[in-house]
Amino acid sequence: QVQLVESGGGLVQTGGSLRLSCEASGRAWGNYVMAWFRQAPGKEREFVAGISWSRDTIEYADFVKGQFTISGDNEKNLMYLQMNSLKPEDTAVYSCALTRWGDVATTSKGYDYWGQGTQVTVSS
Repeated sequence: QVQLVESGGGLVQTGGSLRLSCEASGRAWGNYVMAWFRQAPGKEREFVAGISWSRDTIEYADFVKGQFTISGDNEKNLMYLQMNSLKPEDTAVYSCALTRWGDVATTSKGYDYWGQGTQVTVSS
């Protein structure tokens, strides 16, 4: 079993930055893929960014390109999301997800494990 724990969320003003972290514990072995999703109130969960260490690929949703950066430490089972120039519309619960198979998927169905999420609130 894999456990995912996010941290780093909080309240920030428009234009500010936050760095989210996700730590995977348990049997997080193999060629796994990790990703960030977010869900704003009243909206569907949406893909933000994902990383595959085995395939050396990174993908971003179009709406965060140039604004967010995903990175990680494969050996330490850590993933980060650096978020800059935050806007009120970035307010959401951000969750990390993991799958031990395949490549970066942009839908929730592509992931087997999920964290509880961390709230990001951007004030105007």
